[in-house]
Amino acid sequence: MSILSNRINNLAESQTIKMAKLGRELAAKGINVINLSFGEPDFHTPQFIKDAAVEAMDKNFTYYTPVSGYPDLRKAIAAKLKRENNLDYNFDQIVVSTGAKQALANALMVMINPGDEVIIPTPYWVSYSEMVKLAEGESVFINATAENNFKITPEELEAAITPKTKMFMFSSPCNPTGSVYSREELAALVKVFEKHPEIFILSDEIYEHINFIGGHVSIAEFASVKDRTIVVNGFSKAYAMTGWRIGYLAAPKEIADAADKLQGQVTSGSCSITQKAGLAALEGGLKEVHEMRDAFLKRRGIVHELLSQIEGLKVNLPDGAFYFFPDVSSFFGKSVDGQTMNNAEDISLYLLNTAHVSTVTGEAFGNEKCIRISYAASEDELREACKRIADALGKLK
Repeated sequence: MSILSNRINNLAESQTIKMAKLGRELAAKGINVINLSFGEPDFHTPQFIKDAAVEAMDKNFTYYTPVSGYPDLRKAIAAKLKRENNLDYNFDQIVVSTGAKQALANALMVMINPGDEVIIPTPYWVSYSEMVKLAEGESVFINATAENNFKITPEELEAAITPKTKMFMFSSPCNPTGSVYSREELAALVKVFEKHPEIFILSDEIYEHINFIGGHVSIAEFASVKDRTIVVNGFSKAYAMTGWRIGYLAAPKEIADAADKLQGQVTSGSCSITQKAGLAALEGGLKEVHEMRDAFLKRRGIVHELLSQIEGLKVNLPDGAFYFFPDVSSFFGKSVDGQTMNNAEDISLYLLNTAHVSTVTGEAFGNEKCIRISYAASEDELREACKRIADALGKLK
């Protein structure tokens, strides 16, 4: 009998973290592993943001922070939401957390009761369903396909709604597919939600600025659903601040107050130095952000061209984020050196151990036919990784 709780025993390990760990173990043995498993920009945090952190330490911002974050940062976030997204929030509707991941968990924990259903389009980010599980809810999946660029239709959404549906949870731009919902596509989904005023929307917009189709649209921009939408965002992707651990949610006041209450018992306020760095990021403009976006766009073109040349690999062109999510099912059943590829996890492990390229199985994201490939790496690394992948897959017969 396990001494651990059912809660932790029933929780799945993050596959992205698992694959990165396996890659590091190989690298520790002296093997040249190209890590395309992590969703982490390879750029350094812009210097002006680091300078603000040093200044914060020099000015002794080293004490406990308010649970929801410093007021000046929350006001800057509210100004950003108005300036960049045309969304009106008071600063007391903003809760700053230790990463957008905590903001997502906060939202689910304060909204979901045992048995409540949360609709999640697949493919989805690995932690969504596990967070719902921790909140004692039930995940209801809508399987989006590559033929529709991994986006769901209003009809599919309507069909998934039941009397137990409490929330719809999604990301745009999407991790792991890079899909981006247009204003017209979101408007069509909103028409469904207008018929179901009891359903809340949790909108993960962390990849907002890594968008190649001319601008981000938040579902909270639609007035009919704004008062039941929780917007989650952060600094890790846009500003290359993954290790700083800072994100936030913007929500109706009652939900924001509840998130503050929960966070006060779990972590309290996020790091004081990081918050001052985040404030500088918001006040420093988007020059560096756009430069990184343009670099990702160039990398997308390189990787798309190279992956498209691999026979048997089905690849679409993502509109945002920094991932490809190719279908590898044509390799299932094929073998090399006594190894048979039975599923996407086998393919990922084979590429890691043979090609020394770390990817993530699509099963972790709710799609058993695909693998996720991050192109948040240098152009040289990406070219070499694609060559290794092509060589390894070409050996399967």
